[in-house]
Amino acid sequence: MLTRKQQELLLFIHERMKESGIPPSFDEMKDALDLASKSGIHRLITALEERGFIRRLPNRARALEVIKLPEAYTPSLKARRGFSPSVIEGSLGKARPAEEKQAPAAAEGSVSVPVMGRIAAGVPISAIQNNTHDIAVPMEMLGGGEHYALEVKGDSMIEAGILDGDTVIIRNINTASPGDIVVALVDDEEATLKRFRRKGASIALEAANPAYETRIFGPDRVKIQGKLVGLIRRYQ
Repeated sequence: MLTRKQQELLLFIHERMKESGIPPSFDEMKDALDLASKSGIHRLITALEERGFIRRLPNRARALEVIKLPEAYTPSLKARRGFSPSVIEGSLGKARPAEEKQAPAAAEGSVSVPVMGRIAAGVPISAIQNNTHDIAVPMEMLGGGEHYALEVKGDSMIEAGILDGDTVIIRNINTASPGDIVVALVDDEEATLKRFRRKGASIALEAANPAYETRIFGPDRVKIQGKLVGLIRRYQ
């Protein structure tokens, strides 16, 4: 599954090649995705190649081949202008009219919350962009605001009681206080679940497992996508 930026770049390359038969330059890609430098494009190209969506042809400048497109591909990049990168999308816990609900109604005393995919508690991985299914969450866990859920992949937050396979409940908010466990989007590309700290003017994303290092970023590289408010665990 692709991140938003990876999908935007893939569709931009696809549309440009349909129009002219020639892949765009890295400068054109950078401008189209509104990135500050070409290093971000290099990372996106590498990620797309690793996931099997494109292929770089050897010994040819600007030689890219689109092998496949996302299954859910319908709009072109032009139709998506004005998009603001985000890990989360959709209803984010807003109540839908009864006739529009496709999932079974939540039990009395609970609220149906969309599960938006998978989040890394370890080395950052791509976050799934779409509402995969809904989950019933006790109302007392939520409080005010909009909420969504993510399935945890990784073990970097085990000392905070968050295990691989858990489902975390996230309040949709773009601010955090030191010590909060947050969904952080790094460089508009990768999402991770970490404890939020400040190191002077920089932001530290701190693991709860001594096997992982705290990662330090400039404030312009990290966007807060939500704050942990609850956790659901299934036992088999």
